[in-house]
Amino acid sequence: MTGLPTGIGAGALMAAVAISGVAPAAAQAPAGDSLTRTPIKHVLLIIGENRSFDHLFGLFRPGSGQSVFNLVSQQILSSDGSPGANFARARQWQAGGQARATGSYSIHPAKTTPFATLPPPSTDSAPTNPPFASVDAARAAEPALPADSYQLLTTGGTGLPKRVPDTRFPAELPNGPFVITRWIAYDAYAGDPIHRFFQMWQQLDCDPGAATPANPSGCQNDLFPWVATTAGAGSNGRRQPPESTSESTHQGGVAMGVYNSGAGDVGYLTDLAHRYALGDNYHQAIIGGTGANHIAIGYGGAMFHAAADGSPATPPANQIENPDAMPGTDNWYIEDGYAGGSYTKCADSSQPGVKAIGDYLNSLPYRPFRGGNCRADAYYLVNNYKPGYQGDGTLAPLGPREFTIPPSRQPNLGLLLAAHGIPWRYYGEGWDGGRGSFANHRYCPLCNPFQYSTEIMTNPELRRNLEDIEELYGDIANGALPAVAIVKPALNLDGHPASSKFGLFEAFCRKIVEMIEAQPELWRETAIMITTDESGGYYDSGYVQPIDFFGDGSRVPLVVVSPYSEGRGIIHTYYDHVSFDKFVEANWGLPSISAESRDNLPNPLADPDNPYVPKNPPAIGDLMEMFNFSR
Repeated sequence: MTGLPTGIGAGALMAAVAISGVAPAAAQAPAGDSLTRTPIKHVLLIIGENRSFDHLFGLFRPGSGQSVFNLVSQQILSSDGSPGANFARARQWQAGGQARATGSYSIHPAKTTPFATLPPPSTDSAPTNPPFASVDAARAAEPALPADSYQLLTTGGTGLPKRVPDTRFPAELPNGPFVITRWIAYDAYAGDPIHRFFQMWQQLDCDPGAATPANPSGCQNDLFPWVATTAGAGSNGRRQPPESTSESTHQGGVAMGVYNSGAGDVGYLTDLAHRYALGDNYHQAIIGGTGANHIAIGYGGAMFHAAADGSPATPPANQIENPDAMPGTDNWYIEDGYAGGSYTKCADSSQPGVKAIGDYLNSLPYRPFRGGNCRADAYYLVNNYKPGYQGDGTLAPLGPREFTIPPSRQPNLGLLLAAHGIPWRYYGEGWDGGRGSFANHRYCPLCNPFQYSTEIMTNPELRRNLEDIEELYGDIANGALPAVAIVKPALNLDGHPASSKFGLFEAFCRKIVEMIEAQPELWRETAIMITTDESGGYYDSGYVQPIDFFGDGSRVPLVVVSPYSEGRGIIHTYYDHVSFDKFVEANWGLPSISAESRDNLPNPLADPDNPYVPKNPPAIGDLMEMFNFSR
């Protein structure tokens, strides 16, 4: 039993192997490897930015004998992207009156009338000109693209000012999903929808009165443009509402845009999805943005504002969310935005916004997951704040105007792996030995869940697990890829709307996949998982399972590339980001991250009549269905 993780009983692990029917392929693993339940010795998670499943795969055409839940299968759109027979199922509504009358936040505001046409999409913060003037300049700045992809950084500018109506699109788009590439190239930059916690709850429009057997949560996904043009892209602590919310939000109807993967858009990921495994029921774990969802991957749930000893503490007043409406508005939040509130005290129903979510959860026919979420006296981060440490292990500045979450002592995946002797790395492009977190604008500090951790950031040995992209390439080439790896591209390449293009993220992934494929021994024992952190505020038609106060949110894509996922097709099992943690724990025979984390949830029991809705909610899978280990 050489290589058995410390603290894991051999009998218990082998019993799990026997129950699973999977041969203990790693029982004779070489020194340094751990006993694994499957032939997978290395799992590598690549995380892009802000794209929903339907946004990328709404027009995906499954292979023979396969089915997919998307816009085409529901006949919302036809295979050519034109409106389908059920186009009205995706129509978007206006709401109002309730908040103007009471000021109270609602996740199911009273709808009034559907939009006649979508509010015109905006350029938002998309660049007028591409970020680099030449291929040579792009190559000098970015090491993480295949040689044939650097031109992508020199093309695609809007040619328009920022935050104006995007005249590349028709002024009047039908009220429903529209194919972006009917009007602009796949290579073009486009606007960025709103993607924040309380706004996303409203966009989902979850109403127990709308529940059906096929959609027991009653989430209708029909308020995307209304929320974007009333709540704003972060009210930023404004004490007065703007004269025109439609002008100040810079949003419009961009959230309804989708790509046509059946006609060449999203070409690389589409090819991988056809060759390997695609999950069409994989979800962002937190209803909200980038930081909260990366934290969920690392910690198995949400993170609270902590005192120096790790116990819950109260954040500055200006950093607490208040989604109640300003006087005289339908939905312009009192306190919201990166330069404002991002914490909520979800155990206290008297706090703004909390009762609306709690009442809905209490109406469900099952008990939501309690775990450690919503501890008494704890304020949880639901949007983006900077981590408590600089990359070199020194404390980041704290204070009411710093918008930095204090260091955390909550258990996390990195500490779990280290405690059991399993090698792991977080490869963040632009890390630059820790200098990238405060010296350049390429690295994403809030994307690194381990940069929030006191135990990791104050321990030089553990901090060495945080590396740059060049180290990943070296580890692949030298056969030194760790057992568990998380990979994050630089901001230019992460696929984030406006600041990046999804084709750049695809090229980033292609370089890694091709490097691993070129190492036959490594390829035989590796699983590459490709996803996005959250939907980015883009519309999605899929089922959402309420798990707790924080989520789940909309579907995001998951493609699993491995010799053992080849030909696996489309998997309908319900997953979210914490399923990655569950896979790691199941594969290496580990306990859960903590008694409070979502990886304690059971695997879903499948309903043959509706494979998208677990029969034993709340439940999330461990991703084992994405593989065929009998090959």
